[in-house]
Amino acid sequence: MTLRQKLACVGLTVFGLQIASAAAGGAPPPGRVRARLGPGPPPAGSGRPGLGGPPGGAAPPPAAAAGRRPGPPPPAPAPPPTADADADEDAPTTTADGLPIVATSIAGGLSIKNETDIAVDAAALLQQGPAVVLPAGEPQILIMHTHASEAFTPAGRDLYPASDTCRTEDTNYNIVHVGDVLANTLASAGLQVLHDRTIYDYPSYTGSYNRSGAAVQEYLNQYPSLRIVIDLHRDALCSDSVVYKTVAELPDAACSQVMLLVGTNASGLYHPYWEENLRLAVYLQDAVNAAHPTLMRPITLVNERYNQHLTRGSLIIEVGSSGNTLQEAIRAVRLFGESAGPALARLVQ
Repeated sequence: MTLRQKLACVGLTVFGLQIASAAAGGAPPPGRVRARLGPGPPPAGSGRPGLGGPPGGAAPPPAAAAGRRPGPPPPAPAPPPTADADADEDAPTTTADGLPIVATSIAGGLSIKNETDIAVDAAALLQQGPAVVLPAGEPQILIMHTHASEAFTPAGRDLYPASDTCRTEDTNYNIVHVGDVLANTLASAGLQVLHDRTIYDYPSYTGSYNRSGAAVQEYLNQYPSLRIVIDLHRDALCSDSVVYKTVAELPDAACSQVMLLVGTNASGLYHPYWEENLRLAVYLQDAVNAAHPTLMRPITLVNERYNQHLTRGSLIIEVGSSGNTLQEAIRAVRLFGESAGPALARLVQ
């Protein structure tokens, strides 16, 4: 089946708190805003996306049929030295004493939470600017979802058939819906956006990054004009007994926060573009901060690569947490897109 045939099958649409995970059993690290949703089991689902897989292999399957109820994702094995694998998304980032094991690089209102041993300078990255140039009149941006079934806390009319805790294959209520909003918002800024609504994490969670990575490579082959790949997720912030939500300090309506996550080559895997990816993240973070100073969590720089070695403009964007509602995530991604869209439009040549 050709890529165009698969796109028709899966419904491709073409468009013209500062808070961190709490240590087990303890309070979350300090953040600008944090809200507690009461006791309850930690949600199954993403906090930090698992490791990306190399392109190649079997073509990605069409969206999984609704109603399947697989069990929770099995524990992931350690990645081999030559390929990525799905990994624990909520790996601890504190020592046994609860102290952070990350460094932070700050430039004005911009901050980078650096979980690697690589030294980064936020001010220098901001001064360099993005390395991406977007071609006019052709597809420029791909939005997709390695973990498309990620959903939010049910509220109001946003009730869904759960495939697992805070997960559903119903794209009216999972992160795919948030992706629709982002795609429309960026298109309103004059950008050419493709939105892949395929569910890659069901019926099997394991291998989802291998499947999504192969699909991204197919898109890049079919549309050489693509420069930016956004893997859109929602986070999961919880301890053993408490689920947290992210909250932006906005006066008019409840709104989650947004986080940009950038992988590196620190794991030893091939990834020559991580610094270009980070420069793009810094550029977008700065643009959004100028309009909404509390909307963005710090950029997170990590050891793994998350399929981001495929382009010079690859980012993971996490909108809200499993503790947030769908409407809070929609407000956040719309505000993000309204600021990021014009910034990206300035890169068109």
